[in-house]
Amino acid sequence: MDNLTHSLVGIAAAKAGLEKLSPGTTFLCVLAANAPDSDIVVLLFGDRWSFLEHHRGITHSIVGVLSLAIILPVLFYLFDVLLAKLHKRPKRFVFSGLLLSSLIVSATHPLLDWTNNYGIRFLLPWNHRWFYGDFVFIVDPFVWLILGSACFLLTINTRFLKLVWMVIAAILTLLLMVNPRGGDFSHPWLIRSIWLITLVALIALAWKQIGVRYGHRIAWSALALVVVYWAGLSLAHSFALSQATNQANTLTVKGESITRLAAMPTLANPFRWDCVFETNQATYRFNLLLGNSRVTNSVRYEKPTGELDNALNEISNDRRTQAFLGFARFPVAKLEDPNCTTQTLVQLADLRYTEPGGSRGTFSLQLPIDCPASLSSGR
Repeated sequence: MDNLTHSLVGIAAAKAGLEKLSPGTTFLCVLAANAPDSDIVVLLFGDRWSFLEHHRGITHSIVGVLSLAIILPVLFYLFDVLLAKLHKRPKRFVFSGLLLSSLIVSATHPLLDWTNNYGIRFLLPWNHRWFYGDFVFIVDPFVWLILGSACFLLTINTRFLKLVWMVIAAILTLLLMVNPRGGDFSHPWLIRSIWLITLVALIALAWKQIGVRYGHRIAWSALALVVVYWAGLSLAHSFALSQATNQANTLTVKGESITRLAAMPTLANPFRWDCVFETNQATYRFNLLLGNSRVTNSVRYEKPTGELDNALNEISNDRRTQAFLGFARFPVAKLEDPNCTTQTLVQLADLRYTEPGGSRGTFSLQLPIDCPASLSSGR
């Protein structure tokens, strides 16, 4: 999930009661909620392929998350001890409270990341297997609204925080309203209307000091509502998988058998799902709408054979290829110019996100190879 969602979870957890365990807990919870994404430091020493290889890696595993969850309160406590000595005052932080808060909130990060289709590697360093929840889109404006509303009502007790929330609301509203593509929403004006109505309602609730009156119950209600929302998405995902399996059987050609299939959520639309499945001969992608038997945007890529297979073997030792294939869940490939005379490109893509030749950052890869004297297409 995005770091705004992680931060909102951290604040909500603190306001639900963890902040009572020790001074400094709210700030600790925000840091703990985001700590596993510290793997971004890889970009300081490597390129995007290094980041692809290590992101959602060891810092998101059980071992890594547990280590970070212990390190953070230790650093907080040592800092408090140092300040206490310098200013000759008693220590303020309660280590047991900081530790418990950090353990609870840190655990939410891999859980949140598991829910989407990017995946997470819980078992590193012993097992590199990826795990996918596939029922929550990686950015969910409804989660922003639910958690953000609660956090807003519970934290607008200073001018500075009011200004911070004003800036956050302005930026997000601008992204939703001005994006020429409608923010990639299936029904952009419906989402925009819900967003604006919620903002107006929040201003009215803040004016009536609802946060002061109901306190931690607001945070608990928001967290519970997110869980209910996720349960609904999980149910929709199970329906999508069943429908996708039926549709996949109609798309396969004679002699093919389905080996694996995934139904993945789309932005702010629990009824529209992106589906990818693999057979013994090819990999397919299509879109479906729950309750609608019509398949749209269907594509098919045959498994590499012949010259394409030889080309893949030629680039197999390239570091970028290894990083890409280590991440890709449904990798497909093609040759840019099967009839080349000197040089062409091997185009790789993860069909979850794009197709060969598409430009989607680390979700696609193009590498040059020399052409044989007679090159035939592998598709």
